Amino acid sequence: MPEVVDVLLRREGTATFGQLRALVSGRAIRAALDGGSIRRIAKGVYALPAAPDPIAAARAQGGLVSHVSAAVLHGFDVLELPDKPQITVPRGQHRRLSPVACELHWADNVSADGPCTTRLQTVLDCARTLPFAAGLTIADSALRGRALDRSQLMVAAADLSGPGCRRARRVAAAADDRSESPLESVVRAILIEAGIEGFEPQVVVRDGVFSARVDLGHRELLLALEADSFAFHGSRAALARDCRRHTNLTIRGWRVLRFSWEDVMFHPEWVVDAVRQAMAGSPGHHNVRMRAASGGTEWVAC
Repeated sequence: MPEVVDVLLRREGTATFGQLRALVSGRAIRAALDGGSIRRIAKGVYALPAAPDPIAAARAQGGLVSHVSAAVLHGFDVLELPDKPQITVPRGQHRRLSPVACELHWADNVSADGPCTTRLQTVLDCARTLPFAAGLTIADSALRGRALDRSQLMVAAADLSGPGCRRARRVAAAADDRSESPLESVVRAILIEAGIEGFEPQVVVRDGVFSARVDLGHRELLLALEADSFAFHGSRAALARDCRRHTNLTIRGWRVLRFSWEDVMFHPEWVVDAVRQAMAGSPGHHNVRMRAASGGTEWVAC
């Protein structure tokens, strides 16, 4: 089911059966439909469940769409859609009766301009209230899309006070515009929380006849981590391309650990253990010397 939802999120919420079936199994589609994770909106057309209009909810409460709801409106990647619209209203304002259920937050100086909080405020709100991985995913997405720059985020996070300010500063310090997907952001968050260092996003392995980027690369150990979503590796052509890429990396001394969506989202402790074992017991440590001696391959970070 998570993969079905992932595909729909990548397709702006809707897809035909054929489009889904090209990437996920029919059983997964039926299970997602039965479980309410997706809905059928027309014959052979599926969509994410209908959600209350956050802008209408904000107007009803006299506030602004905020937090993850605002992140979605800004086009940022999120790990999970909120069950109810998240709305921020002026401090001291009482909840208003409304047919649209929502999650209220209170803050000082809530502007009446626009339907939602600013991009910067949205990232900060998410960073200070969400788990680290979820906050980092949104921050990475904002930087990647040039919605704000890292120095701007760092300065704003440093000026915060109150609940969640340390969490927000941690997200700002770790945010990186090189991260190319939510799953990659989560893998990086797992490594950071485990105290594992040395991995950089989107490291390029290149020589005269070959060039490839790895999601996260440790250049000294020649160790690559790949966050694989079935939606992007589900065709025969993709399989052939990935096999050749993997082989080319291997013959150049790199070892590649590939982690599925399920591994990353539901078994982070296993991911940490696998990475630590690969780093500590690497039979390929000698490759570092081989690389230095040969000088034939270049490793750079994008």
